[in-house]
Amino acid sequence: MPIVALGVNHVSAPIEVRERLAFAADEMADRLRDLVAQPDVDEAAIISTCNRTEIYAVIANEAAKRTLLHWLCRTRKVGADWLAAYLYEYTDADAVRHLLRVCAGLDSLVLGEPQILGQAKTAYQDACEAGSIGRTLDRLFQNAFSVAKQVRTETEIGANPVSVAFAAVSLAKQIFGDLSANTALLIGAGDTIELCARHLKEQGLHRMVIANRTVERAQTVAEPLGAEAIALGAIPERLAACDVVISSTAAPLPILGKGSVERALKSRRHRPMFMVDLAVPRDIEPEVEQLKDVYLYTVDDLRDVIDENLRSRQEAAREAEDIVAYRIERFMAWHRAQDGLDILRHYREQAELDRDEVLAKALRRLARGEAPAETLAYLAHTLTNRLIHSPTAAIRAAAEAGDRERLSALSRALHVSNEDKLNP
Repeated sequence: MPIVALGVNHVSAPIEVRERLAFAADEMADRLRDLVAQPDVDEAAIISTCNRTEIYAVIANEAAKRTLLHWLCRTRKVGADWLAAYLYEYTDADAVRHLLRVCAGLDSLVLGEPQILGQAKTAYQDACEAGSIGRTLDRLFQNAFSVAKQVRTETEIGANPVSVAFAAVSLAKQIFGDLSANTALLIGAGDTIELCARHLKEQGLHRMVIANRTVERAQTVAEPLGAEAIALGAIPERLAACDVVISSTAAPLPILGKGSVERALKSRRHRPMFMVDLAVPRDIEPEVEQLKDVYLYTVDDLRDVIDENLRSRQEAAREAEDIVAYRIERFMAWHRAQDGLDILRHYREQAELDRDEVLAKALRRLARGEAPAETLAYLAHTLTNRLIHSPTAAIRAAAEAGDRERLSALSRALHVSNEDKLNP
């Protein structure tokens, strides 16, 4: 059965497109169950991050690819023609290659960044809990996780601290220089914000405030770094004191609007404010960029900063691609073998049915008092005829059709040494 990967990422689609296709965490289970309820969709998992939304599925036939597309368009309320300009699609080995490269950090905005592996593991866990994952995707994701571990162990792809978070902090240093006199507001308390907080601390930031919907979670991030934790509702009264604002939440609507930022700037007497919105959908209204004294960046704007820090990872990436290529071949060999296993299982089940039927008849003969030797001869003769019936019919059909190639394949499969006659 075909394996398909369908989606968009930071290369194929701008942030305006990606935020329309993003799936919220609290809807994922229902969406996955709905997806595998579609005709000919047997398994499914969805990776949805700020940089990508991707569906991985095992489908019954090629026609089901259109089912996946229509489902994505329907659930995200977008048109298929509009989406076509940004969408990519991979099948079988290409789909396997894509997921392995994604988990290894080879398809990320920041080459080799480790966060995507955790996000892929979350997607896998979501699919397991929703019951949308089966034998094939389970094996595929486990292989992808193993490849990511091997790449990090055997190459230097993760040796340098290059990430979206690191790029954001690097930009802050470029704008303010020494951060020892500055205050930063970090909105959210996920992995990205935690990483930003650590980098800012390492750069000697004077003061840090972490705002989150759940203050307890903000405190978990803040306490080890000597930062202050506040609720999202307290942001307006604290915003004017902050020189650096970095936001990364899963909120469906913007948290910071143009009006609140404008009021903060007036209180600051137009001292510059550096803002980075790492969220998809965006946490900061795009109109904020129109304000004077504000430097607003999105994840897409960080590309140039990130590129400067990638040179040391290029050789490691080439080594990682070799690992991925080898593991693709191993997985595809396993995947191709599954069709054979199904055939073998059905063949064995039929053979066992034949065995049980013939054995039952033989036992009835013995119960009627027939001679054991005659009953055993009947058992052996009948069972042999049952077991060789299908191969015999296949050989006869191939011979009648003059299909020497098929005859040769049957000969090898049945260990019948007749190649000289088949190939005069």
